[in-house]
Amino acid sequence: MLHNNNGEMFFPGEDWRVAIKKKAHALNQQYNLLNEDQVEQRRAILTELLGELNEGVSFNGPIRFHYGRHTKIGKCTFFNFNFTCQDDGPVEIGEHCDFGPNVTITTAMHPFLPNERLALRCPDGSEKRLCWAKPVKIGAYCWICANVTILPGVEIGEGCVIGAGSVVTRSIPAHTLAAGNPCRVIRELTEADSMKHRPELLGDCEVIE
Repeated sequence: MLHNNNGEMFFPGEDWRVAIKKKAHALNQQYNLLNEDQVEQRRAILTELLGELNEGVSFNGPIRFHYGRHTKIGKCTFFNFNFTCQDDGPVEIGEHCDFGPNVTITTAMHPFLPNERLALRCPDGSEKRLCWAKPVKIGAYCWICANVTILPGVEIGEGCVIGAGSVVTRSIPAHTLAAGNPCRVIRELTEADSMKHRPELLGDCEVIE
């Protein structure tokens, strides 16, 4: 790999990368064929795919990981239907997060100019079709709503809510509500957002202090 301050250059056709991706894609397919009540079989596949599986992590499926082992997920995080993670670079997701349907995380970038997408010259003189990857990090206790796309290099702080349909192109500070394309901070999340102030929804339930 070639390193710079804007990401990590790599050749996606390297034998070891291709082997990891083929295995990950096969595990994705195996997982997606299982029923929701086949809990132990599902967990075994996820453990093999991700390398480790923390307590309470669950996916409704279908899932699509590019590598799997490049993604780390904190405990008790839930993923709704159709989660896609193109984890050419590292992806870190905190604990107790909730992901709505059709969320996509991508770390890979390509050159903008067509001739450069076809090939770049490496230090050893060879010409290869190179990409580069930027890590993605999502803090704990985030709610990523339906149809959100998170792009390379983004960091989402702890306790954020990312509104449905957002395209997150830049980092989002902790404890904020953000939405849009491109995604922008709308406001800070405060005590005023507590369910205590929504008795019509809370009904006979109570907020746990």
